[in-house]
Amino acid sequence: MLINNPTKKVDYTVRDLSNILKFREKKFITDLDVFNKRVLVRVDYNVPLDKNGKITDTRRIANTLPTLNYLLKEKSKIILISHLGRPNGKIVESLRMDPIHKKLKEFFPETNVYKIDDCIGKEVESKVSKLKNKEILLLENPRFHKEEKENDPKFAAKLAKLADVYVDDAFATAHRKQASTYGVCSFFKEKGYGFLVEKELKFLSSSIEKPQRPFTVILGGKKVKDKLGVIKNLIGLADNILIGGGMAYTFLLAKGYQIGKSVKDLSKLEEIRDYLRDETHGTRIFIPKDVLVCDEIENPKKIKIVPVTEIGENDIGVDIGPETIKIFNRILAESKQVVWNGPMGVFEKKEFENGTKEIARYLAESDIVTIIGGGDSAAAIEKFDYQDNMSFISTGGGASLEVMRGAPLPAIDCLSDK
Repeated sequence: MLINNPTKKVDYTVRDLSNILKFREKKFITDLDVFNKRVLVRVDYNVPLDKNGKITDTRRIANTLPTLNYLLKEKSKIILISHLGRPNGKIVESLRMDPIHKKLKEFFPETNVYKIDDCIGKEVESKVSKLKNKEILLLENPRFHKEEKENDPKFAAKLAKLADVYVDDAFATAHRKQASTYGVCSFFKEKGYGFLVEKELKFLSSSIEKPQRPFTVILGGKKVKDKLGVIKNLIGLADNILIGGGMAYTFLLAKGYQIGKSVKDLSKLEEIRDYLRDETHGTRIFIPKDVLVCDEIENPKKIKIVPVTEIGENDIGVDIGPETIKIFNRILAESKQVVWNGPMGVFEKKEFENGTKEIARYLAESDIVTIIGGGDSAAAIEKFDYQDNMSFISTGGGASLEVMRGAPLPAIDCLSDK
C-alpha cells in the first residue's frame, strides 16, 4: 500500500553528511605508530554462547583478524578488551571471556595468547609488563565493573595505563559512551580505528553518500522510535521506504486503521502523520496491505491473514501478508541498492517467519546490492542461511542505525584527527 505519491524527484545533495563521513578525518590503524608498542584494542567479542558455554558463531572474532594480523606483523604487544553479555557490574561466571580465549588460540596457533581474570589492577599491569612482542593478552569482561557502563574516568584511566596506543575495532559499540569505547580516548595521544571499523563505515557511508538508484530502504523491527530518525534522514534521499515489522502498526494507526492488540507507540503518531502528509520530498513510503495476525504470540491458537482494513480488536499483528510480500518484492525488483534494518515480523517463531524469509530469499536470489544493518536483520539472514548471498552484513545493529540516521558515533569522534 503506497501511502504517498510524491512527484518531486529525489534530491540527494540537500543533506548534511558531515557526521556520516567524519571517520575519514580520523587516524586509521596504519597512520599510528604501533611498532613494538603496547596496543589496547577494543573489539566486540559479544558472541552467542550455547547452554554449555560454547561459541555458536565465531564471525565477530574472525572479523577482527585483519587488525590483529597487522599488529602482529608490526611486532605489537596486543591487549584485547571486549564485553560479553550484560553482567550489570557483577562477576557472572558464565560471562567470563574463557570461551573467547580458547577460540583465539585456535585462530592463532603459533602465537602466545594469554588471558587474565580482570581488566584493571596491579596483577593485570604486571602481566602486561611481561608481555612480549607479537603476543596477545585478553582481558576479562570489563562489564564486571559497573564503572565500565558508567564511563567512569578513573576506570578508563586504569585501562589506558596498560598501553601506549588505542585502536577501536568494535563498530557494534561505536555508538556507546562507555569507559573502554569512549572514556579511554582522552588518555591516549595515539589512537585510531581498525580494519573492521573502516570496512563498516566505508560500506555504510558510501551506500548513503552515493547510492545506486533506485535506492530502497526496508525498515522493520518492533520499536518505531528507533527508526524515525532513520526515516527523517532518508526521506528525500531514498527512492522508496518499505515499512514492516512491529513498527508498521503505528504507521497503520496513524493512517486511521484499527490495529487491535498489536504493538504501537502513541507518542509518535503525529510525527508519522507529518511524514505521511508530505508528498513533496520525493520518497515513496509503502506500508503493509495485509498482515498475519494471531490471538497470542507464545502459544497461538488462531493465526490468519487479513487485509489491514479488517484487523480485529483482539488481533496481534506478527508478520506481513502475502500480498504485501508481492508488493515489496515488486519494488525491490526495480531497485539497484537496498539497505535493510529490522525484520518484517516475529521471525524467531516459525509460524511468523514467512515475511522476513521471503524478502530475504528474494534479495538473496537477485543481483541487487544489499546491505544488512546488523542486529535482528543479520540474525534473520543467518537463520535462513542467506548470509553468503548478501553484499554486506553489518556487525552493529545500533551503530548502523546511527549511521543511517546521520548521527555521530562517539567512539569514533573521540579518536585522533589526521
